[in-house]
Amino acid sequence: MPLIRVPKSWEILNPQITSETAFVNRRRFMTNLIGAGVSASVLSLTGCKTTTNSKTALDRSSTEAYSGLTRNPNFAKVDRAITDEALATKYNNFYEYGGTKSIWQAAQALPTENWKVEVAGLVKNPRTYDIDDLNKKFPIEERIYRFRCVEAWAMVVPWVGFPMKLLMADVEPKSNAKFVRFTSFYDSKITPGPGLMSQFYPWPYTEGMRIEEMANDLAFFATGLYGRRLPKQNGAPLRQVIPWKYGFKGAKSIVKIEFVEKQPVTFWNTIGPNEYAFEANVEPDKPHPRWSQASERVVGPGNSWSWETRPTLPYNGYGEYVASLYS
Repeated sequence: MPLIRVPKSWEILNPQITSETAFVNRRRFMTNLIGAGVSASVLSLTGCKTTTNSKTALDRSSTEAYSGLTRNPNFAKVDRAITDEALATKYNNFYEYGGTKSIWQAAQALPTENWKVEVAGLVKNPRTYDIDDLNKKFPIEERIYRFRCVEAWAMVVPWVGFPMKLLMADVEPKSNAKFVRFTSFYDSKITPGPGLMSQFYPWPYTEGMRIEEMANDLAFFATGLYGRRLPKQNGAPLRQVIPWKYGFKGAKSIVKIEFVEKQPVTFWNTIGPNEYAFEANVEPDKPHPRWSQASERVVGPGNSWSWETRPTLPYNGYGEYVASLYS
């Protein structure tokens, strides 16, 4: 995943806020800037080496463990081993904190105390949830999902959380709600972004999906992983997990969920629509403009060139659940 911020005058949350001329000019400007920046991020990825030395090892006790956790039998295993926890919690994209995969230390600045999630827009029952409310209101379970990044690397993660459709049932979307927009936490003093180019990104990070996609049984809100509450670098305290889509579609550290009538503007699709589609399903036959998606590298110890390579599965292996959404 790539790299960008925009002054508050262009923090686009609704395409109708900005004039078409201003929007097109800014997009062209950003696209020109990104060519070099995104390429640099890909180079840093392919030369990456994952390490777990004791000096930088994460302290598991820093996140609370779930008690009485049950694993959903329908999502109890996949066709490969679960990724080592030390790798899954230290090899992360979180552009609010930097453009490399080693952002876990910087992400500790995220303030998660008294976290609120507002659910608004075209719903009968607008809500503002406390994060603890979410963990108590909805049945929490563990699901093992494949995770596929648009950058062609992959993991297997045991997520903890609840199906998105449960929250939908609680707020009751209106009949004219066709899409859902997710907004991540952003504060320029706390989330500096990936360097000098950050001032041109359309912060805050926003993502979106069709309402039928959110209602699918696979769509998941994660509040934890590996049996514990989410670490900050993994998107604490609430993130989207949509296993049939590329990872950038999963907004982290969500503060607002809005049900809307029109397709929302989203972060990466705004920056590079030819590279980061709004739909962004995992499709091995549809290459990224700068690399193939036909295969993926499974994150493991050592240099990335030594990781196991596997064929990419259509819809990341979840076609039986979601292919009918796109027929």
